[in-house]
Amino acid sequence: MPETPVFARAACAAPHHLAAEAGRAILAEGGNAVEAMLAMAATIAVVYPHMNGLGGDGFWLIRGPTGVVRAIEACGPAGSLATIERYRDKGHETIPERGPDAALTVAGAVGGWALAHEIARDLGGRLPLDLVLSDAVRHAREGVAVSASEARYVPKELDTLHDQPGFKDTFLVDGKPPKAGVKRALPALAATLEQLGHAGLDDFYRGDVGREIAADLERAGSPVTRADIQRYRAVSRAPLSLKLSGGTVYNCPPPSQGLAALTILGLYERLGRIRPETAAHYHGLIEATKRAFRIRDAVVTDFDRLRHDPAAFLTPERLAAEAAAIRMDRASPYPVRPVGDGDTVWMGAIDANGVAVSYIQSVYWEFGSGLVLPRTGITWQNRGIAFSLDPKAVNPLEPGRRPFHTLNPALAVLADGRVMSYGSMGGDGQPQFQAQVFTRYATYGMGVAEAVDAPRLLFGRTWGADSMTVKVEDRFDSACIAALSRMGHEVEELGGSYIDSLGHAGLLVRHAGNGRIEATHDPRSDGGAAGV
Repeated sequence: MPETPVFARAACAAPHHLAAEAGRAILAEGGNAVEAMLAMAATIAVVYPHMNGLGGDGFWLIRGPTGVVRAIEACGPAGSLATIERYRDKGHETIPERGPDAALTVAGAVGGWALAHEIARDLGGRLPLDLVLSDAVRHAREGVAVSASEARYVPKELDTLHDQPGFKDTFLVDGKPPKAGVKRALPALAATLEQLGHAGLDDFYRGDVGREIAADLERAGSPVTRADIQRYRAVSRAPLSLKLSGGTVYNCPPPSQGLAALTILGLYERLGRIRPETAAHYHGLIEATKRAFRIRDAVVTDFDRLRHDPAAFLTPERLAAEAAAIRMDRASPYPVRPVGDGDTVWMGAIDANGVAVSYIQSVYWEFGSGLVLPRTGITWQNRGIAFSLDPKAVNPLEPGRRPFHTLNPALAVLADGRVMSYGSMGGDGQPQFQAQVFTRYATYGMGVAEAVDAPRLLFGRTWGADSMTVKVEDRFDSACIAALSRMGHEVEELGGSYIDSLGHAGLLVRHAGNGRIEATHDPRSDGGAAGV
């Protein structure tokens, strides 16, 4: 049964209950939604370390009370020493997935926190930073139980991961992954968070913390230098947007794959009237996803190196032409290609003044590069493995270049004034899960909790599965599965009711009339919603 949603004047949702509680505590103190999200972002880095951390990246969407939506791009570029020649000289055909050579991009998440903190203050936030980070510091110092999600994950390249500097001492017990419920403290990370709370978030890049990070990365052999870290600042961007018949949806511009998320919704709306929860519903979303991914793979790269205007692919004319190529009676072929994996957290918050936040934070693969920096306790991401060592590729490796990102948070403002903050983790699945949640709630009128709880599907490869199939949970109607198969879709039943690889999604809705907020998070995760 779907979980009962929270009804409140201010609320938040996260994939771990302690992160949701950290956000609720800040809202109860009078903090705004951005301050609440900062508390959640720091806390989730402690309690869900397999999915995200201070050594990763993040993307924000923030809608102020006047309706203006801002995006924050908090993804770091490749280090100064990260050249194609470096990796070729080492005999690599591709970038290694784990270790110091995988830790090749600057971590942007904390830079995003810093820019978001400025926006929080512009919106009237006055809570001290050390208070905002206090729950994260306490949990890291006192320890928290290992989550069920972390305990059941089997990371890729497991042996290579466990061999990385600092990993065993930080995350293993007697050389093995701990069971759910085992208490784990992260004292070095606690000290780092406490320092940031007192010295300011800029210290991560240009202060004592930044100096320690740089020294540990150099000692390990990462191509990221101290100068790279000192130069980094997150960037404010105008979001991508798309007007639908029922409202306007927002997402992040490149290097995020937000373009794909909006394209799926734009194409699906143009397929005509389709009954919900039918084979036609899912077929339309799958076929829209295929076309959206083709566009994404040709277009999305570093924002400063774009060859095409992403907005040009969201015009009514372009979307109509793409939608006209979709056959509603037959699955189209799709080439096998490298996939965008990734383990991530999505979180949302909306406050009593209507400030809405959609945020996503990640270290890419579970535990990222596996490199744990001893002086700070930070696990460094491996987002740079998304680069290609082919200089002619859409996303070739070069110093200072931002990698392609699956990360994309979503916001929507419906025609009747409702505001939605929603999203999911899941690599290539993110825009697909967003589309399923959005259409169920906004198009077909399903309840908030039901829209997130309902069985989901995924087209393509994902964590732990390389097959290019349509993967479904076992709550799907058998007649619907049979109909999809007749259309030519290769359907793979995953054998479970709530599957991690089909996303940890969340949804918050603020109603225009009374300002009340409904919030829920995925039963597939260890989280929930909380409000005041």
